[in-house]
Amino acid sequence: MTVTQITPVTGSRSKVYLNDEFAFVLYKGELRRYKLEEGADICDKVYREIQSILNKRAKLRSMALLKSRPYTEKQMCDKLRQGFYPETAIKEAVDYLKSYGYINDAGYVAAYLDYHKETKSRRRMEQDLITKGIDRELIAAVFTEWEGDGGEVDETEQIARWIRKKSYDIHTADFKEKQKMLSFLYRKGFDSSKIRKALQYEDIF
Repeated sequence: MTVTQITPVTGSRSKVYLNDEFAFVLYKGELRRYKLEEGADICDKVYREIQSILNKRAKLRSMALLKSRPYTEKQMCDKLRQGFYPETAIKEAVDYLKSYGYINDAGYVAAYLDYHKETKSRRRMEQDLITKGIDRELIAAVFTEWEGDGGEVDETEQIARWIRKKSYDIHTADFKEKQKMLSFLYRKGFDSSKIRKALQYEDIF
């Protein structure tokens, strides 16, 4: 393999391209240590040593990230890609985290439901979790188990709280105001039948 390009990322780190393809990012000291410069060849032994360094660095970086907040598998992969870690290092780091339960998408979903069950609709939570990279089937399975254990999303009460917060008066609202509130609640992910009932009957309160 031949170093075809070295491009600075920061003052201390540079991207290294091998055979015209991006390979990894190294610090200046590492470039000097391995005598990497444009046009230089890398033997298999050096390449494996660099890969080992990057694998360890990706694990340490992922562990540091988890100290601030939980991550889904996709979120962690995306975060490591932002740091220019090679895919092999990302996979090894994520597999390591999963093996110790530090990343657990099912657990992430369950915790998310418990935390947001009083403030978000089921559909909004599902959409948020999908955005975080969690598989639809896993979300559905965890939802089923969560509800079987007594978990509940009381959308009727959530809708009532939004109506009160918006100072919406079901007795005096005209058609335009009602449509505006209906659209607002629908964007929040609430079931359309529950929204219509809330806007037509006061016994919900």
